[in-house]
Order: sequence, then C-alpha cells, then structure tokens
Amino acid sequence: MNEQFLLRMKDMLKDEFDDYLKAMDDPMHKGLRINTLKWDVDSFKNSQICEYTPTSLSEFVFEIPEESKLGKTIEHHQGLFYLQEVSACSAVEVLDPKPGDFVLDLCAAPGGKSTQIAMKLEHQGLLISNEIDSQRAQILLSNCERCGISNAIITNSAPEVLCPVLEGCMDKVLVDAPCSGEGMFRKHSKAMEDWSEAHVKACALRQKRIVDEAVKVLKPGGIMVYSTCTYAIEENEEVIDYLLQNHPEMELLESTERFGRAGFDSGKCEGSKVRRIFLMDKGEGHFVARLRKKEGTAKELKKLRTASLHKAAVSFLKDQLDYELKSVMINDKVYLAEEFYDLKKVRVLRQGILAGEIIKERFEPHQHFYSSALLEGHYLKITSCSHDEMIKYMQGEQLNKSSPKGFTGIEYQGHLIGFGKSDGTIIKNRLPKGLRQR
Repeated sequence: MNEQFLLRMKDMLKDEFDDYLKAMDDPMHKGLRINTLKWDVDSFKNSQICEYTPTSLSEFVFEIPEESKLGKTIEHHQGLFYLQEVSACSAVEVLDPKPGDFVLDLCAAPGGKSTQIAMKLEHQGLLISNEIDSQRAQILLSNCERCGISNAIITNSAPEVLCPVLEGCMDKVLVDAPCSGEGMFRKHSKAMEDWSEAHVKACALRQKRIVDEAVKVLKPGGIMVYSTCTYAIEENEEVIDYLLQNHPEMELLESTERFGRAGFDSGKCEGSKVRRIFLMDKGEGHFVARLRKKEGTAKELKKLRTASLHKAAVSFLKDQLDYELKSVMINDKVYLAEEFYDLKKVRVLRQGILAGEIIKERFEPHQHFYSSALLEGHYLKITSCSHDEMIKYMQGEQLNKSSPKGFTGIEYQGHLIGFGKSDGTIIKNRLPKGLRQR
C-alpha cells in the first residue's frame, strides 16, 4: 500500500492505526438494502435468499456474507433489493427524505443512494437524479428502472448547468461527492493505484465547486447532506469549513444518526456534528455532514405542458392498465408520470416512466413500463410463471404457455420481471438482451 497514504492515516488515527491495518484483512462489509417500493422485510426473510445480519443503520439494511452472489438472482432482476455497502446507506438516512419532498441527488451514479431516496419518497414528490458522466448516467438509469422508480427525472449535466435551473426549488439535496475513494480501497484496487496527495487536493477543489452549486437549489429551510467515501480531511471537514465560510446562509447541524464516530474540528466545521465511518466501525469508510439553508428565496419548477398521444399509445395503455397517469410524447417516446417539469436545456435522459415508443404507426412497449413499482397491481394482462419457466425467460427463450394475446407482463411470485408478446399459446420473449442471463 502507498507509504504516503499510510503515513497520513497513522497521523489521523494515532493509537488506532494498528486496528485499521488489521481491519484491512477482515471480510468486506457487504450489504443488501430491501427496496420497499416492491418488497418488505418479512418477504425478504422468508425468501431465504441468503444469510443476513440486521444493522443498526436501518431496519431495511442488512449485512450479508462477502461470498454472497445475488446479482444474477430472479429477485435482483425484479428490483426487490439493491446490493449496497452498509455504510454507504448512511447518507440517505441522515438526509431523511419524506414523501412529497423535492430531492436532488447531484452526483448519483451508480444509483444506490437515488434508489434509497426514491424508496423513502414512496412515489410522492420528485427525485432529480443527476450524473455528469454519460456512461455512468446510463448505469444510473438502468438501476432506477430496475428498482421501479416512477417519480424521477434522470439528468446528465454538469452541476453548473443543472443547479441554476433548480434554484430555490428543492427541499433536500444530496452531494455524494466524487472523491479519492480511500474508503473503497478493499473494493476497488484501482482507487488505491490512483491515489496520490495531489489527487486528494484536486478532488477537494472539485468538491468545493460542486457544493457552491448545490447550495443554490435549496429552498429556505432546505437540507443538504454532503458525503464521501474517503478519509481525507481535505475532502471532508475542510470542504464543510469552506462551505460555511463562503455561504453564511448555511449552518451545520447535528447529525441525526449515531453510527460511526465524530469527525475532526476544522475551522468552522465542528467535528462533533459530522460523522465518520472507518473500517474499525463495521463499514468500508464514509463521511457524512448535514447542513441547513437558513435564508433565501423559494421558487417552483415550471410544469411541462402535455398534449394528446398517438392513437396507438392510447389503445395500448387502455388495453394494459386500469390506472391513469399524465403522459407526454417526446420524439415518438411516450412517458407517464404524476407530473412533468420543464428543465429547459438540461440534458434529460428519462422523466417518469418510459412506457414505449411509436414505431411505424404501432406502439412498442419498453421494459420500464413493466418494471414500475407504481404500476404493480394495475396491469390488466399478466402471465405468471414457475421457477423453471422464469429461468428460461431470463435466458431469452420463448415460453410455450397459454396467456392473453398481445403484450403481457411476465410475473414470478407476485412481481414482474419483464414482458413478452403472445399469440395465445406461445410468448415471444421481449426481455432486453442486455438483461438476459448467459
């Protein structure tokens, strides 16, 4: 391991440095968070999908054995849970989103914290989930889709482009800032290879630019949570000190959680008010601070005007759903949501549920339509499958099975996983190729 990094850690941890080195050899703290939009604790426990240990962080977060391989299970594809390192769940617990809140997750990929926020919103309010990197934004979109999120706008923009558009409109903002990743060295060896003190300082500069923008989006009384997965004081307490020095409208609050330990004093940042997790604290490494905007001007997002849909889309929705949402059609794609918002020139990848697309005057549904947690219980055409049939479906095979003619949702044990098109006796598989098991 990098000698300069170890010297910094020894200076920070003092008598606990040897405990840190020993903890580096312990099993990783692998976690599972139940997606309560689709599942519940009793169903998870009854599934016997893996061994688990409850955590003090949340009743929905469990530590699971390091060797657990759950990414290819049916339940994972159904979006019933999210595999997320335990301490990474701490930031959203501190943010504490409530149903009806307008929340921005500013640095959101791969989507663990966004899907956790959406779970707490319970389909009410709005989540704007942003990622500046285009490739990572697609991973974010995929995870939000799998988890069935319906009240989200997925954006792919720089903070300095997005935040002025949202000025004064958000109740809460999460800044899970890109960092040097010192707390993830055991999980990502490249983070260790890329580490240098110069990189730490470069990350700190970028983090300060990000929080400058994030402050703008909050309403008066709005809450910001700043978090990283690194240990560096320059990227943690010193960023909070910078924020308080340069934004007197912000105040640092006591953490609402007692996980981990207190941080370090740094200028205006009181260490007792922030929280840190080291390997010795049964986590991989995290920092969390909670702040409030004391004053400012509240604004509202402009709503997007809707228009009538293509007749093929109207016919499809009438045939498939007993639930009505607002709809818009953009570039022949049909979206469903409780409400739509105009984000001006911000690059929007998805708003609401992508129901499908008009292709040559016919309607072709999208996977998101059948993965939506909001629509579960409202589909009119569903085909239930056995475990063996589900394995075949996940491998891309057609199903020889009687079912309603036309498009039908494919269900296993009460939860949809995708869709197909049936002639009454054979269901042609429409699960996207990228989601199929090989």
